[in-house]
Amino acid sequence: MASTPDGRTPTGGLVSASAGQSSAAAKVVQFVPLGAVAVLLLDAVTDFFPDDPITGVLTPTRLVLLLGLTAMAVPAPGRPRARLRDFRTRLDIPVGLLLAASVLATYGGGHPTAPLRGLLTVIACYYLVVGLRRTQSESWRAVGLLALAGVAAAGTSAFSQFTNDTPTGFCRTGLLTDIACDAGGDDVLIRATGTFANPNLLAAFLVLLLPFTLLAAVAVDERTARTAIVVLGVIGYGAMLTTFSRAGYVAAAAGLLVLGAAYWFVPRIADRTGRRLVAGVGLGGLLAAAAAIWLASRAGNSLGVRGQAWRAALDIAPHNPLGVGLGRSGAVITATAPGDRVFVHAHNLWLNWLVETGPLGLLAIGAVTVIAWTSAARAARAKSVVGTVGLAALTGFFLMSMLDHPANLDRIDVLFWCVVAVVMAEAPRSWRRGAELPAGTVPAPQKRRRHAPAAPEPAGLTNRFTLPPNLPDRP
Repeated sequence: MASTPDGRTPTGGLVSASAGQSSAAAKVVQFVPLGAVAVLLLDAVTDFFPDDPITGVLTPTRLVLLLGLTAMAVPAPGRPRARLRDFRTRLDIPVGLLLAASVLATYGGGHPTAPLRGLLTVIACYYLVVGLRRTQSESWRAVGLLALAGVAAAGTSAFSQFTNDTPTGFCRTGLLTDIACDAGGDDVLIRATGTFANPNLLAAFLVLLLPFTLLAAVAVDERTARTAIVVLGVIGYGAMLTTFSRAGYVAAAAGLLVLGAAYWFVPRIADRTGRRLVAGVGLGGLLAAAAAIWLASRAGNSLGVRGQAWRAALDIAPHNPLGVGLGRSGAVITATAPGDRVFVHAHNLWLNWLVETGPLGLLAIGAVTVIAWTSAARAARAKSVVGTVGLAALTGFFLMSMLDHPANLDRIDVLFWCVVAVVMAEAPRSWRRGAELPAGTVPAPQKRRRHAPAAPEPAGLTNRFTLPPNLPDRP
């Protein structure tokens, strides 16, 4: 009930103290999941949490996860608790297969269980973000602002390293060729690492989060605030240039092309056949690139270190139907590949899962890839901002993951699954025709026709973004 500043209701009575306390408790419980997601994303950017467990296997990250999931499940006065359907997505079966393949690889081979616990942690992050997006429809604004904060933190750190010639241990020269940093010379370029261990990880981070800064721009109405957000986005793309990552450049350019196509090109295709053709060409391009990688891996050392890793991975897989165990691909590939090169992973997301968890794991991660990408494409086609930026982020990241495996790092893995969660929470829960859309779907920008009367503007959104008129507050 509304009350005046002196604590009285409009009818003159006093507001009950217990009612006020219940309302305050409900608000605290409501914002705990959002606070948990904020802490997890910022930790993925800056790594401020220690890796040592608090007790047993309970690390600070897992404690935050438990608090977020518990707060979402606990009923509070004035706020309904999350239901099981709020966590259901089209990826439930592939995620279950991925966990099953990982359990078989871990216990079947008698390997340590720490990597399996790490996988369970990132999957829990996935469902926490899905539940948050489904139960709090306005949380897309927070996602955009958190992405902007992460880009600003990592991007400004990278610029500081580049402009001040801070040694990072990674340098390039000429046509982006690697060189020892102590070689000296005016043409030696320091590769910025930002808040990560190497420039390729920074590039992967920026590829994932830079498209989401568009959500931050949509979340504000004031023009100068939006200008500041655009400036931070430009800094993020400038930080991408300081990494001198060839795969990062291609992936970032692909993300920008997707954003541009979703804004200008796709809306002009009126018929469904044309849109399906565009989506098919994009998916076919990914499959063609995967086939090219397989053929290149059979061509000796034509692709250098990556070719050696791919060839070794394809040689290992037939002899290990259950996989070699989570986190062990680097050591096994090092022992198999010729030379004394030390590998950390297979330099390819899907080959790495094949080596570590066998064909079942490859099937599961392949399904995750296809379903997540196609769901983002469908949401973008439905003029959803979240779908559009998710499609740009996933397209760039998957392209980069064909030549590298940045998700091998836990922090990048958390970010990847959080991006997938934001996309899948925007999609219907099942493949049934006519399945309901979750609440809070944010449409993508559409150009108004000249001389057309302006539609009424919903509160909190810019005049280029409108919400569907009949979406419920809850799914």
